[in-house]
Amino acid sequence: MSFDQRAITVLGDAVVGRRREIELLVAALGAGAHVLLEGPPGTGKSTLLRSVASVVEVPFTFVEGNAELTPARLAGHFDPALVLTEGYRPEVFVDGPLVEAMRGGGLLYVEEINRIPEETLNLLVTVMSEGDLHVPRLGRVEAAPGFRLVAAMNPFDAVGTARISSAIYDRVCRLTMGYQDSDDEERITDRAAPGAPPAFVADVVELVRRTRTHADVRVGSSVRGAIDLVRLASTLAGLRGAPVDDWHVGLDAALVALSGRLRMDDPSGGAPERVIRELYEAVFGPPPGDGADAPSDEAAPGKG
Repeated sequence: MSFDQRAITVLGDAVVGRRREIELLVAALGAGAHVLLEGPPGTGKSTLLRSVASVVEVPFTFVEGNAELTPARLAGHFDPALVLTEGYRPEVFVDGPLVEAMRGGGLLYVEEINRIPEETLNLLVTVMSEGDLHVPRLGRVEAAPGFRLVAAMNPFDAVGTARISSAIYDRVCRLTMGYQDSDDEERITDRAAPGAPPAFVADVVELVRRTRTHADVRVGSSVRGAIDLVRLASTLAGLRGAPVDDWHVGLDAALVALSGRLRMDDPSGGAPERVIRELYEAVFGPPPGDGADAPSDEAAPGKG
């Protein structure tokens, strides 16, 4: 798996504001290391890795980490119907994503690795340590040159997750990915939801960024919330015959796009709609006029 400066430049055009992370990931993969990408949702972990795989033209296999990802689902299994007629022959083995990536010398991307059962993690430890895998009745599967495991995890998500053992950390290079700066998030939002006034996009990004530091919010919204907000506001404005940056259009779009993304410190202490309204007014100002025509809190989405 080789990279050059041209590849870095191409990746820099594809992934906004991640030059340092691109260089570090490329260096780690080029050195033959397995990698753990650690960061909150919406920081571009999968986008970055998919772009790397595309640029160097290697196979890319995606695995969603969850409690149902057993060793058999990850490695593969013998087709039961064919086993009855042909026995345990290599030809009737159905490759799972791990064996597929190993045979093809590609990138195996395991999302939310801290949601995977321990016995499945142990399988990955073996592959990272030895470069091969022993499958009962199939035998030894050796990783082809270029095979790399890249795992991702959200350090802020504690529901349904487990601690990653030192055995995993000892076999990977860890790359942390935080949120991008406001200029980069504006570029990402404008690229994904083009056509909105730049000033409106800038304010939307500022609103979303403030959800991450509010005292009552444990986990705020990623840039995906800004993208959905702008898209929703554009559509809603068309339905209402109003401009995209209309105050009430923006508020309703914010309530719908962001309320489900906020994780409150104390869910019983207040709804996310209250925080969104508070932050919205801080960024966009109070309701225009005397506020008499403003939608009441009771009529806001999520109420009732």
